[in-house]
Amino acid sequence: MNIEKILNEIGEIYSPLSSECQQELIANFNALTIRKGEVVVREGQFSDKAYLIVQGCARAYYLKDGKDISDWFAFENEFMASIVSFFSEKPSPHYIEFVEDSVVLEFSKDTIDHLSNKYHDFERLISKVVTVTMLGLRERLSSILFNKAEDRYKQLIGIRPDITNRMPLTHIASYLGITLETLSRIRSPKKRI
Repeated sequence: MNIEKILNEIGEIYSPLSSECQQELIANFNALTIRKGEVVVREGQFSDKAYLIVQGCARAYYLKDGKDISDWFAFENEFMASIVSFFSEKPSPHYIEFVEDSVVLEFSKDTIDHLSNKYHDFERLISKVVTVTMLGLRERLSSILFNKAEDRYKQLIGIRPDITNRMPLTHIASYLGITLETLSRIRSPKKRI
């Protein structure tokens, strides 16, 4: 794994990091291999970890009345964390599960706070990551509130064309706020006479 290359890619996507910041960041993360199906955060747990996904994908989900409801997906070069727990030091309201065998860089809240205080470029990067994440979640909420199911699916496929190859359809349906049957109808509409 070429960590400097990964950090340069992250810098291009979000905001560049100085070589000094990169070196200190490299000294303060854990590179982990996480197996498909592994849950790294559970509802009610406190979590002070954030994960940069190098390879693989993850999802955040809730359990409501026994139903599994996906709330957020993250793929390569994206971050995943229990936002509520990470930023407010409260128990996580959701679970985080890795959906594929994944390679991640794990950062603690203390490391992120330390580097943000020491390096303005790291602070900018974190600000950009949080902004991109919040805008994505806001866009999803607006889509659920105002768009038809078929439009929500088309929008998701437009953003992530390979998602149906990487996420189970049950997770995609719950993320879109529809049933699996509705998703199946949308994906393979019958020809009308």
